[in-house]
Amino acid sequence: VQLVESGGGLVQAGGSLRLSCAASGVTFSSYHMAWFRQAPGKEREFVAVILWSDGTDYADSVKGRFTISRDNAKNTVYLQMNSLKPEDTAVYYCAAGRYSTATYYDVRLYESWGQGTQVTVSS
Repeated sequence: VQLVESGGGLVQAGGSLRLSCAASGVTFSSYHMAWFRQAPGKEREFVAVILWSDGTDYADSVKGRFTISRDNAKNTVYLQMNSLKPEDTAVYYCAAGRYSTATYYDVRLYESWGQGTQVTVSS
């Protein structure tokens, strides 16, 4: 699977951004798709997941502010980020995996990763 993220940038606190991740080379609809992020000096952390069945889940820190969605016709997954905070600043990564466990926050479950896109939220 090849994944290419886009849509990152610099935004003021309270603003919005929409990230996109385009996939190629696979049957996209059969993959669980997730967003992770990594801030400087910190481990990569789970942000959101959308399963092949369209079920979703979010990290507590982004619930109510971020929305993950997918368009199987376009082989693309999105992350709409609203009410952004300075602590959301990180490199955001798209990931794809096929697994049956519910521990979708585990980075080891994902077989493909994008190159990352920087999101910077100023105070």
